[in-house]
Amino acid sequence: MKLLFASDSFKGTITSAESALMLEKAAREIFGESNVECTSIPVADGGEGTTDAVISACNGKKILVGVHGPLMESVEAYYGDLGTDETGKKSAIMEMAVASGLPMVPAEKRNPLNTTTFGTGELLRDALDKGFSNISIAIGGSATNDGGMGCMRALGVRFLDKDGNELLGCGSDLEKLVEIDTTGLDSRVKNATFTVMCDVTNPLCGKDGATYTFGKQKGATPEIQNRLEKGMQNYRDVIIKKFGINPDEIAGSGAAGGLGAALLVFLNAKLKSGIETVLDLTNFDERLKGVDLVVTGEGRTDWQSCFGKVVQGVGDRCKRAGVPAVALVGSMGEGAEKIFDHGICSMLPTVVDTITLEEALAHSKEAYYAGALRLFKFIKTGMGISR
Repeated sequence: MKLLFASDSFKGTITSAESALMLEKAAREIFGESNVECTSIPVADGGEGTTDAVISACNGKKILVGVHGPLMESVEAYYGDLGTDETGKKSAIMEMAVASGLPMVPAEKRNPLNTTTFGTGELLRDALDKGFSNISIAIGGSATNDGGMGCMRALGVRFLDKDGNELLGCGSDLEKLVEIDTTGLDSRVKNATFTVMCDVTNPLCGKDGATYTFGKQKGATPEIQNRLEKGMQNYRDVIIKKFGINPDEIAGSGAAGGLGAALLVFLNAKLKSGIETVLDLTNFDERLKGVDLVVTGEGRTDWQSCFGKVVQGVGDRCKRAGVPAVALVGSMGEGAEKIFDHGICSMLPTVVDTITLEEALAHSKEAYYAGALRLFKFIKTGMGISR
């Protein structure tokens, strides 16, 4: 029996690679050492850990880069070298969270008026310097609400105030913007392909936009949100005047505090589901060939899992290929059963008792392995019934 394991990380407890090792150990214990062939693919949905998952799955290389963090502090970030693709282009995978992510800002300093995506632009520039022209970037987990101005400034775009002075590109500069000068935009972006890995469809402005949807979690008070929203509307209007493009009409432009808008407008990037991009980069469909069963999973499955999460993405691919898939998850919440519409045949939670979250996290590995044993015992029983 050929098994393929493709689980998301269980945030803060079990990595994708660790889950695969425990699944293989449990499968061999239940079915016998010589009766199973196990392979695995680390996967992620475009959020935290995406770069590491794709580097691992594709045998890529990590490239370290010194950049500026969200408060312009010096930090070490990285992205992945995935080699050359079928068109002959050098491919790279990166995530903005390692350069401009919320966890990088201490809680007492979180204020999106002061944060910038400049470091993310430095990552992109370094990739261009090294000859990469097929670049995928995950934009979840930002600390920023600068409309992506900082990122574009690192690539040569100048954002000017009413006196012609260049703005630094942080959230507070949105309201000061009068003119955008793109004459210095790095010319290499014209020959590069950019894929934005993102699952939110929020516009740039409005009640569902970048500021009012995500600003609070980045430290914005209601007063700061109102100020940022006015600034973002000004930024939008300047973009409309300059390019004839309304970012509010582009789904996903509000992602990562408006970084989505900058990547889509200035770099002509294409927006794509995070999990779909990861599955494509790792040749998931090809790896499904000859597989008898896929085991996937995530920390918690609920109704949100059907909107671009790992279990849904893996399940849909398996369904199309006619390969049965099951999920071993940390816990199940409201609407978890909706995942059965996406190719997942059955699902088991690893938590089987009424315990606190702290207890569940502390014993996550033991619970996961015990759950894997139960899962494969069920499967073995089903195989016996079918015979």
